[in-house]
Amino acid sequence: MSQSLAAAGTTAGPVPELALAGDLVHPARLTVPDLLAWRQHEADVSFDCATSGIQHHRFTGPLLHDVLMDAGPRFDPARRKDRLRFLIAVSGADGHHTLLSWAEIDPDFGRAGVLLAVTIDDTSLDRAGPQLVLPQDRCGARHISGITAVRVDGGYTSWV
Repeated sequence: MSQSLAAAGTTAGPVPELALAGDLVHPARLTVPDLLAWRQHEADVSFDCATSGIQHHRFTGPLLHDVLMDAGPRFDPARRKDRLRFLIAVSGADGHHTLLSWAEIDPDFGRAGVLLAVTIDDTSLDRAGPQLVLPQDRCGARHISGITAVRVDGGYTSWV
């Protein structure tokens, strides 16, 4: 988060989209205005950034879990706890990536309130694109700005 996200939110140009892809019944392309259709959550976040010190921000947006559940992850109901083999890969426009497990965001397991933020400090991210926010992280390294893709992958059927 080295650039000012507030300034990026006012830059003219095409509206950024994030692609929901992978093992989903309803893959989609979503914009910040699309993400406003889900219930919005707020998170006051403080994290220690290696390059710029401690950062404090207020984010709003839907929970990643809610958005992905609406996209229909292809869990196999015949397999006990099938959702625990699913991974979620998130990519940003700046080349940053992170990986989460489904169990991390699932209310029955880790219950992490991971957001697809549509605002930062009351400034819309409609021109910068949504941001992945993990309020529980001490370090902001998994906060992904300008999300371009969220891929759900349940291809892990055997463990070596």
